[in-house]
Amino acid sequence: MLALAAEVLTHLAEPTRLRLIRLLAEGERDVATLTGQVRASRSSVSQHLGRLRLAGLVRSRRDGRRMLYQVTSANLVALADQAVRHAEHLVDELPAHHRHSSV
Repeated sequence: MLALAAEVLTHLAEPTRLRLIRLLAEGERDVATLTGQVRASRSSVSQHLGRLRLAGLVRSRRDGRRMLYQVTSANLVALADQAVRHAEHLVDELPAHHRHSSV
């Protein structure tokens, strides 16, 4: 069980994938829409989505020519949100000259 939990965390340990999970929490999206919302190329977004899909963290369905993606679990969304909130807490504790705006 712990190994599986660690594997899920490994997939979320990349900022673009974490951002994608949080965006997909808002509803289904296609690659073009997601590419416009993250700082990554279309190719990179597709690769991240593929990795998340293979891990079972997102699922896809075809809608005409588009492939739509959605998260597979509200628990996953809660985990991603908790990680971001925890990071925000850590940043708030840092002296101003050590803070980064990428959180």
